[in-house]
Amino acid sequence: MPTDVEIAQSSSSQPISEIADTLGLDSADLLPFGRDIAKVSLAALDRPRTRKRESRLVLVSAITPTPAGEGKTTTSIGLADGLSKIGESVCLALREPSLGPSLGMKGGAAGGGYAQLLPMEKINLHFTGDFHAITSANNLLAALIDNHLHHGNALDIDPRRILWRRVMDMNDRALRQIIVGLGGPGGGIPREGGFDITAASEIMAILCLAEGAEDLRARLDRILVAFDRKGDPITASALAGTGAMLALLQEALQPNLVQTLEGTPALVHGGPFANIAHGCNSVLATRLAMHQADWVITEAGFGFDLGAEKFFDIKCAGAGLDTAAVVLVATARALKMHGGHAKSRLSETDPDAVAKGLPNLEKHIENIRHFGETPVVALNRFASDADSEVEIVRARCAELGVPFATSDHHARGGDGAVELAQVLREHAEHGSHPFHPLYQRTDPVVAKIETVATKIYGADAVVLTKAAKRDLKQIEKLGFSDLPVCIAKIPGSLSDDPKLRGRPRDFEITVRGIQINAGAGFLVVLTGDILRMPGLPSKPLAERIDVQDGRITGLE
Repeated sequence: MPTDVEIAQSSSSQPISEIADTLGLDSADLLPFGRDIAKVSLAALDRPRTRKRESRLVLVSAITPTPAGEGKTTTSIGLADGLSKIGESVCLALREPSLGPSLGMKGGAAGGGYAQLLPMEKINLHFTGDFHAITSANNLLAALIDNHLHHGNALDIDPRRILWRRVMDMNDRALRQIIVGLGGPGGGIPREGGFDITAASEIMAILCLAEGAEDLRARLDRILVAFDRKGDPITASALAGTGAMLALLQEALQPNLVQTLEGTPALVHGGPFANIAHGCNSVLATRLAMHQADWVITEAGFGFDLGAEKFFDIKCAGAGLDTAAVVLVATARALKMHGGHAKSRLSETDPDAVAKGLPNLEKHIENIRHFGETPVVALNRFASDADSEVEIVRARCAELGVPFATSDHHARGGDGAVELAQVLREHAEHGSHPFHPLYQRTDPVVAKIETVATKIYGADAVVLTKAAKRDLKQIEKLGFSDLPVCIAKIPGSLSDDPKLRGRPRDFEITVRGIQINAGAGFLVVLTGDILRMPGLPSKPLAERIDVQDGRITGLE
């Protein structure tokens, strides 16, 4: 089979104006970025919706990720193409890729095989510059803080209690902790600092949760950047940079319109990581997709325990969204790994190994039901999967009363996802229920953390370090206790121990700190050894990427 980039480069796309036409968008709504990409004006949301049916929002999530791969994004794209094949009006609403993973270990996030977005290379490398705009806005605020210190510090900022960090869209472990302000009096005030990856910036989360330009302004104003020497909070509004930040983000706030290999519209916008942020595309892109299409397929990062829990408790609860259905993606290969198989043995036919991995699938089904939904399980089928392995999963889903479908969209595109699309449509019409949040925002902070840890992760208890307890007291003092919690946790396990696959039991979740993201409107709960600036692997994907005869090669 050709590589992803070879498939993308051999495919022909429709002019983006024609894709906009299928959604009922006017040419005046578009800010074209060449032939294949356009930003969409938010003014389109102000016009009456012309679709006769109420739009149905479908969340695609997955079991706990493994090195074998689950294919959540490819399933989302294949499912959208499958719905289009059976005559439905559909639009995707997905996140933008970050350069860090694209050039590091994970690779791009524009799908794969014959379930891809076009133009694949541009989407994975720079796209429309949204990440760079967010980086610039973030670092402008950091520069204003240090400039304020240099010019007399009228706000009496305590240099030891500056919370705001710089960001860049690259995996670079050497920048996690640095000293800024060196070089004598002209270099500023020396202090400790550091970099996070852009996807972990609070401004990324703010952009993805903002309801419009004025809400974006208000959220930027509320960012907690530091404390003064008396211990009082200082917000971004005190540094008078919000207007300039808003100017940098003006175009980035507009969703990006692209298409699948089969011409299905896709709004790709925003890119917070789910292990350190809320892991969903923007509220505005989701609303725009629902405004223009009958079906909207979206996803939330990593497994259901991370991105999808936050999708419901942060995004849906805050924006008033609800799902018509949830699709839970699994593969026989990943279930084998959760059952204890080594990656080198995954191509071996072994129904017993698949059965041993089913507890992980069962736990995610249980988790989805906590929100009032019964999922559709989509088995992303590989060529090496035996019928006997597939039947193990099908039979267990039947026992649990869960709709099941196989899909081989990676090899066959939308044709390979027709069964899944039909099962989903039937389930959404007859088996969906309004979601209810896992906890109430008025619950105590510790109770909210414990609810997620015990109900979703399966932990026995939550342990707070001394630092976390200090953070909790400060949160209560400042009046931020009613914010939802955004738990930062490793993605490869339901626990905070990456070695524990399957369905871990008899474990505790350790909270080592709680950060206030006042602008985004949530508390970031740091567990385990989670890092906000990843590093590159020993053999990064960047080593394989090249340009030959004007074409990019090696991109995955």
